[in-house]
Parts: sequence; structure tokens; C-alpha cells
Amino acid sequence: MHENLTGSGNRVLDELLMARGPGGQESEVRSVCHAELVKHCDRVWTDPAGNLIGVVHGSLHDSGAIAVDGVLVMAHLDEIAMVVKRVEPDGTLRVIALGGANPVNFGVCPVDILVGGSSLPGVLSFGSMHVTADSPQGRDVQTGAVQWKDVHVITRLSAEDLRNHGVRPGTRVVLSQHWRRPWRVNDAIAAHFLDDRAPVVACLEAAALVASRKQELHHDAYFVFTTMEEESNAGAMYAARTLPADITIAVEVGPVMAEYATRLSIDPIISTGDMKAYYTRAVAEQLQRAAEHCGYDPQYALLLDFASDASAVLSSGICAQAGCIAIPTENTHGYEMILSGAISACARTLSQYLVDLK
Repeated sequence: MHENLTGSGNRVLDELLMARGPGGQESEVRSVCHAELVKHCDRVWTDPAGNLIGVVHGSLHDSGAIAVDGVLVMAHLDEIAMVVKRVEPDGTLRVIALGGANPVNFGVCPVDILVGGSSLPGVLSFGSMHVTADSPQGRDVQTGAVQWKDVHVITRLSAEDLRNHGVRPGTRVVLSQHWRRPWRVNDAIAAHFLDDRAPVVACLEAAALVASRKQELHHDAYFVFTTMEEESNAGAMYAARTLPADITIAVEVGPVMAEYATRLSIDPIISTGDMKAYYTRAVAEQLQRAAEHCGYDPQYALLLDFASDASAVLSSGICAQAGCIAIPTENTHGYEMILSGAISACARTLSQYLVDLK
């Protein structure tokens, strides 16, 4: 019997939401995933790019025959964040987006400035609201169109103190753990960074399900938790180039929008394409059948203002086929919300897809 990771108070999801993981500095998230992945996979390792990988070998591999090419199931470790552009003489920090973030995604909030193995506290600020257009950021703040040039981080430390702590251009700044705890809203869960923590939990749960049905698995299944998806898909590109697989499946959050005719439900979204590639039709249809086999009503969507690890590797010609399954999510890249059963629905669909694939 596998452990349902979304049960028992959503322990793993809660741990992952508290873990800080800006692109290139995902060690806290990777550590939580590693502890769960080793329970179910035949082998677990971290590759030179920082991707965490666990493999469940298919029946052909166990029988001693040459295994057919595997399947990569990818969820990303990183989150949208900020990076220091410069340190001002008065000790305030000028920051820009790390990943697809606008200032409104964070708001005025507490932040953690990541230095070495610790962090410094700060406050993300747009300046006072009691301003006129005479103030540099006044017009943007008053109209609500705040841009990164209007944003700074108050540290209450001198520039020399910050330098001694190791703060410099390139230092990561993230939403503080003070504001990371999830909020339960009746049948839903809301939090920052459900992108991509909810899909990560779905992949961990799918690994447990697949391991429990290993005798039905005809391919090696690689569960790949990638680095730097929000910035460049660099981790996914490296993994797809170095692992033996012809199919890549991205597990993502999917925007709930009238534009895409998607709804907030437990029924998985199957993306047919995004801004980087149109997904392989056969893979989308196989995911659809797997979802229906599990009793769900999958939602097809063409997500034009979107991208994933799978579309990145497909558009680069690194992998022959690709697909994307997504958990329906309100407020993507903001204070996100999913239904409580959506993670398990995605996990069950994924595991069914993997064991059905011949």
C-alpha cells in the first residue's frame, strides 16, 4: 500500500511550501523531495545540473532484457523569486524578477535574503502610498502599475554590513517563510508557490503508485525534479539530453481562465500546446484515456501564454515526444488555489498513463 502524500494533513505539501527554492538555489526543496523519493524508487541521485532524479525500472529491466526507452516525468523544484541587481549606499536593495514575476505577484511583503546557508530579513517595498507624481515611483504606485524600477528591499543594514554578509548582485531574495504557510479555504488549498509544489507532490505520489504496480510497467519511469525551470528550462534540457527517454511529460499547474475554458476542479488539464511547442497528439490522447480510466473528466486546453519543461525540450529537438498534464489552479504566479483532491487526481492519472504505455 503506497502512502498518500496528500493525506494526513498534507504534510509533504506543507513542508514543500515552507522550503525556499529560487532558481539555482533549490536545495531546501530538493531535500524534502529526496526523503520521499527514496522510499519508492530503485535509484535516486542528483545530476550535475542539480536535477533530482528517481527511477522505477520497468519489468523488462527486471527480467534482464534490454529495456525500451524510458519516460521522463518532470516537475520543477524552483519558484518565482527576485534577484539583487545592486546594493544602494544606504543599504536598500534594488531587485528584479527571477522567473516570470511582476511586483504585484508578491505585493508589499516580508522577504528572506538568502546568503550562504542562512538568510537575512527584509521588506519588499513600493514606497509610501501617500505620494504624488513628484515622487519617482508615485505615478506607477498610484495607478497600480508598479514596475520593478519602483521596487526596493528595506534591510535596515548598511551597505558594508550587507557586503560582509555576502549580499551582492545575483543574491536571491524570496518570499519569507513568515508568509508561506498554506491557507485552507473549505475544499481548497491556497498558498504562494503551489507552482510547482503541488505538481511535485503529484509526481512523488505517482512514483509511489507506479512502484506498487511495478510488474505492469514496460518502461523505465524517470521522475525528474528539475532546476531553473522558471528562468531557462536549463535543468530539463540537461536531463532530457542525458537520460535514455523518447517521451517527456511535464507536470504543471494549469491556469483557470475563461480564455482557456478551464475550470477549478480536480479534473486534470491536458495541454495541447503552449508558447514554445504543440505537444505530441498521441501523448495527449494517452493522457486523456488514463484520466478517464481513473474516473475523471479531463480538460483540454491550448495554453498560449504558458511554457513548460516538456515544451522546451520538444521545441529544441532533444526529445521525440512530449505532453503536459496540469493541476487546475486559480491565480497562477500569485496567491494560488487548487482543490484538495486535485493532486491525487493528477498522480493517479500519471501512474495509469505510465503503466498503460507499451
